[in-house]
Order: sequence, then structure tokens, then C-alpha cells
Amino acid sequence: MENGAAKPVIVAIDGPSGTGKSSTSKAVAAQLGLSYLDTGAQYRAITWWMVTSGIDIEDPSAIAAVAGKPEIVSGTDPSGPTITVDGVDVAAPIRTQEVTSQVSAVSAVPEVRARITELQRSIATSAERGIVVEGRDIGTTVLPDADLKIFLTASPEARAARRSGELKGADVHSTREALLKRDAADSSRKTSPLAKADDAVEVDTTELTLQQVIECVVTLVEEKRAAQ
Repeated sequence: MENGAAKPVIVAIDGPSGTGKSSTSKAVAAQLGLSYLDTGAQYRAITWWMVTSGIDIEDPSAIAAVAGKPEIVSGTDPSGPTITVDGVDVAAPIRTQEVTSQVSAVSAVPEVRARITELQRSIATSAERGIVVEGRDIGTTVLPDADLKIFLTASPEARAARRSGELKGADVHSTREALLKRDAADSSRKTSPLAKADDAVEVDTTELTLQQVIECVVTLVEEKRAAQ
């Protein structure tokens, strides 16, 4: 079938941090000519806005009251994804430790999730050729009707090693503790917890290279496209 005639395919990739989600999602989207959305960046962006606006992160009602204020815009080109808040490029500041340490608390507020989920759905449904959307609740909550759902996993040790490699010079043991703490927070929150959808394909990346994970996911997407 000609690409032009291909039905847009929506791919949901979920899983905890350190499983290779972002690298895999970007590469798969680029290889297949799809858009790409990093939903975690959107939660980081709204968290950055809350922190810089002086909102009390300990107070869910204060967060809820202003959840609709910031304008968050995500550029979905996998070779150069962008994110802005009220027109300001926040790609770098949202990766700071300050934002990382607060994002679970902000993300747990139902009004924040409702706002960001709506944003994510509108981006996904308007992607002309299709999109790879990565996060923690895409297959279960955001896009339950996605054409293909993938859940990436890896051992805590493998994830910590990858993460500390990303966070130059970080100590693997403390990184592992932080990841497990984050997992617990994300999996136990009442609104849209991190969970594997019943119809998701689980891919354990512990023993795989990034290239192998990418090839595996590309094959799954191509099979799904051929079957449409």
C-alpha cells in the first residue's frame, strides 16, 4: 500500500523511566515517518511553570486552581521535538533536578492530568500520518483505542545504569533508589497510574541493545499497519 494511502497509525509506548522509552519512540517515529510526542515533557513543562510561578507544590488545590493557565505547545518532529510554555523554550530547564523531584506531585493532581490528557489526545488525533506517543498512561488512559500499545520494561539495575549514564556521574545505587521511589509514586497514584494495558505487547529491554528494541517495535508497527 502506498504511504499516502496508509491509515494514520497511533502507537502508545508506556513504561517506567530508564527503559529506553524516549530513545526508542523517537527512533521508531523517525524511521516510519510518524510524529512523536513525549508526554513526560508536558508534565515537566507544567511542573516547571508551577515552580517558576511560585505555586505551592505541596498544595494540590493550589496546583489545581492554576492548571489551565500555562499554554503548553509540543513540536512533534522526532528529529527535533520542541516544547514551549507561554512561548518560552523550556526543553533544557524541564530536565533539571528541581523539576524532576517535583513532577510526580504535580502529575498526581487530577486537574493537571485532565488538562494534559486533553492536550495529548488532540495532538494524537490530528497527526496526519500517525504518531508515536510515549508516557506512563497512554495505552490505559490517554489513548485506550491506540492501534498498537507497547509496554517497555527492564530490571531496576539496568534502568539505573542507563539513567546514571544519562545523568553524568550519578551514582547507580542512588539512581536505582530514586527510580524505584518514582515507580511507587507513579503506580500508586489514584489518577491514571502507571500500568500495563491488557492488550499491550510487553517488551523487556534488560538484555537488548537500543537498536534491537527499535527494530522490535518497528516490526510490531509494520505488522499492525499491514493488518489494517
